[in-house]
Amino acid sequence: MSRTDRPCPICRKPRVPEHSPFCSTRCRDRDLLQWLDEGYAVPGRAAPPAEADED
Repeated sequence: MSRTDRPCPICRKPRVPEHSPFCSTRCRDRDLLQWLDEGYAVPGRAAPPAEADED
């Protein structure tokens, strides 16, 4: 399956080049909101105990 054949990662509809990798502005904005609301996370090293207590 090539990159252009993959569906939108949010709603699974066909991608549109203008909004790639999404199908629309709506799906692109939904993905951005997930990042901004900390719905997605990139794994990293665990915080040292002193830093974890400050949060």
